[in-house]
Amino acid sequence: MNLRKLVLGVVIFFLFVALKTITTVDYLNLPVTPFEYNVSLPNFYANNVANIDNSPANNPITNNGATLGRVLFYDKNLSINRTVACASCHKQSEGFSDSRILSIGFAGGSTSRHGMTILNARYYQRGRFFWDERAATLEDQVLQPLQDTVEMGLTANQISERVAEQPYYNQLFINAFGNNAITNDRISKALAQFIRSIVSYQSKYDIGRATVNNPNQAFSNFTNQENQGKQLFFTPIPQGGGGCAGCHGTEAFVSTRPENNGIDATSTTDLGVGGASSTIRQNLVGTFKNSSIRNIELTAPYMHDGRFSTLEQVVEHYNIGIQAHPNLSGILKDANGNPIRLNFSTAQKNALVAFMKTLTDTSVATEVRWSNPFCQTNLSFTGTINSGGFQSSNAILVQNGGITQVQSGSYVNLISGKAIILNPSFEAKVGSVFKAQISTCQ
Repeated sequence: MNLRKLVLGVVIFFLFVALKTITTVDYLNLPVTPFEYNVSLPNFYANNVANIDNSPANNPITNNGATLGRVLFYDKNLSINRTVACASCHKQSEGFSDSRILSIGFAGGSTSRHGMTILNARYYQRGRFFWDERAATLEDQVLQPLQDTVEMGLTANQISERVAEQPYYNQLFINAFGNNAITNDRISKALAQFIRSIVSYQSKYDIGRATVNNPNQAFSNFTNQENQGKQLFFTPIPQGGGGCAGCHGTEAFVSTRPENNGIDATSTTDLGVGGASSTIRQNLVGTFKNSSIRNIELTAPYMHDGRFSTLEQVVEHYNIGIQAHPNLSGILKDANGNPIRLNFSTAQKNALVAFMKTLTDTSVATEVRWSNPFCQTNLSFTGTINSGGFQSSNAILVQNGGITQVQSGSYVNLISGKAIILNPSFEAKVGSVFKAQISTCQ
């Protein structure tokens, strides 16, 4: 089946209604040949992160599996009132994070924590997810927001039921798994495949890193300020640096475990990893998972509660603001066990920010294989499609013997009853059912 012809909404128009009707319709825009979802990382990157990849042996990334996951990720039908999707809180243009301090759920409620970026999610050896690491695997994590009473509001049974209701999933499941059986297990695997495919690897840093043997060498494509910031990032604190790589290591710039970074002296309202299980684990109270800082320029605000709105504020926290939390990371303590004070100059702080911005991979925000596959078109008509009119927010082609193009927003009367074609390649069949073949989203 040509996937570009899959229809998100089958809109049935009553053939004998003479009143004007306005309908918003979404259509799937998928290529005939699926995108390649196993990205080819530069050698320096691939070799460095191979041993921290949390992809399970029973769920490798496949092109058809990730394609299915992409559709599920953007499908608002997976919330109880069909208003939000996974992508509502993990926006491609915002580094697959959320610019809001707290994300908004299906009924307008706020989430309890800031929406963590899902970039480079596959590169975390512990394989645990959420800020408090309550999900043991990504496959476990992806179904929890769907069942959260604030976020998406479905029950476990409703997840597969909602997916099965949509006509376009039948072929997608066949392509991904060999048959059309729709289960929560398969839904979680497809979503996990798509999320693990989202990897940042085309930043200014990557271009420079590919030209040297190790990241401590100066990059020829960096400014003096960016090279200074890089040196501060990678140099340990006792040697005069910021020691940032101690918690944001490897070429994926990820941690190895949850940490407390001293943003509070005590933990009362949010216990983090320490409060994620039925028994409070005192040694983990106030510790949180920290995600990859690749594309950190795009993922503001920062921290689990979104308290810092800029990178400058983040740097200032580590410079002079670390507090003596009982579980403060050892990396952030001095020889006497007190919170470190970097006391960087303004120039050094600016250099550190400049370096972190070199980790920005602008292609992530526009990469089609990770984008919304649903295209929205506003339609209106009067009477029956055989004798009524048709209006659209896009340009219209009317097949009435010849082909006439009508500009966006214009109104068209159909006298011949032949098919309407809405650019790009939208076809409204004569009769009561609209179908779509969309080559680009407008």
